[in-house]
Amino acid sequence: MTLKKDLHTQLKMLREERNLSLDDLSLKTRIGTARLESYESGEEVPSVQTILVLSNALEVPASNLLDGLETTK
Repeated sequence: MTLKKDLHTQLKMLREERNLSLDDLSLKTRIGTARLESYESGEEVPSVQTILVLSNALEVPASNLLDGLETTK
């Protein structure tokens, strides 16, 4: 799986739109801030399960974030 350039920027944009710090999102998701930073920078690709957790915390449909993933051959 590769990250479409939209997913990591979308994560950061959604978090900032909700005035959440990385610490706030970390508390809501139980995902470490370092890991969240790596998702937002595009260094790591979150699993589908993690995307579901993030979508719940950010109060957006999971499909909004899942559309940012594409499977490579």
